[in-house]
Amino acid sequence: MTNRTLQGRILTESGWMDGTIKLAENGRIAAIDARLASGRAVERYILPGFIDLHVHGGGGVDIMEGGESFQQVARTHARFGTTSLLATTMTAPPDEIAGVLSALGEHCQRRQSGAARVLGVHLEGPYINPGKLGAQPDDACRAAMAQIDYYRSLAPLALITLAPEVPGHLEVIAKLAAEGIKVQMGHTLGSYEDGVAALEQGASGFTHLFNAMTGLHHREPGMVGAALAHAEYAELIPDLLHVHPGAIRGALRAIPRLYCVTDSTAAAGMPDGQYKLGSHTVTKCLGGVRLADGTLAGSTLTMDQALRNLVKIGLPLADASHRLSLYPADYLGQSERGRLAVGAWADVVVMDPELNLQQVYVEGEEIGLVDA
Repeated sequence: MTNRTLQGRILTESGWMDGTIKLAENGRIAAIDARLASGRAVERYILPGFIDLHVHGGGGVDIMEGGESFQQVARTHARFGTTSLLATTMTAPPDEIAGVLSALGEHCQRRQSGAARVLGVHLEGPYINPGKLGAQPDDACRAAMAQIDYYRSLAPLALITLAPEVPGHLEVIAKLAAEGIKVQMGHTLGSYEDGVAALEQGASGFTHLFNAMTGLHHREPGMVGAALAHAEYAELIPDLLHVHPGAIRGALRAIPRLYCVTDSTAAAGMPDGQYKLGSHTVTKCLGGVRLADGTLAGSTLTMDQALRNLVKIGLPLADASHRLSLYPADYLGQSERGRLAVGAWADVVVMDPELNLQQVYVEGEEIGLVDA
């Protein structure tokens, strides 16, 4: 790997700068030589690489398939600007989850060339409400610390989604938070009061806000109301199918560090057709992924398109970038990712004025892009 120097309008921690950024041999940012952005036309934008905390699949394969699926998923999303991600599991029987985590544990220790860095696992289920499965298989169960500790011995669990109203889950939330594991509320029939109680016990976010949770009513605020009234962080799918742009804008005003995820499936980066999502078969068509009954089942979204969607509904580019890079990095405590700064990992995306990807670097390695 040789040193590389990139030139353009750079989103630094101090704001927009015009100048150059140098990527070092060790995969870090060696230097930024820049000055305040001028009024001249932008030839290209240089942004922090995207960080996706909710990835089920991509490139035709599903995380729950195990084997080589992890590498294929990480390579696929890197080609769309995702430089690090959380591999996200589906609700499944315990032995199946354990098998996937065992394979993921080894993969999290190293990064394959041409692929995004897998920072750990997002365990989405099985600790959810069986009455709010969404596209999750019907294998929900109550959380038990002994089982979670076993799963943690197999792979680094960075984030767990659970339903706080399930008996015993508030106590589990408190224990997980004390041990530094992020807990999000999702796939829940919980009330506003359940959400507030979980936040008081140490829960710190909400999984795909608005989707698979009790909605907002002015006399029963629900889980959405708890998020809008109290959350510092929450994740949201900005494919403009899962959540109406007006609801997205409302959440942006209420939740200071709302961040965006893809909730992507095996169908991401693939043509229309049938794909696996855990034990389900889902169909990609008309820009979405659905079960046979029409239920939305994850997405086909990629993070570069998420950026364009946020800008399309009115966010300034810097704000949109923060919600795809800086905020998810900070949520996980990844202080050397999600920002362009000397010494940080050289996770970088370069985009043209229309926000089309031109180059992607993961830890200083240039990634080949998708075919035009």
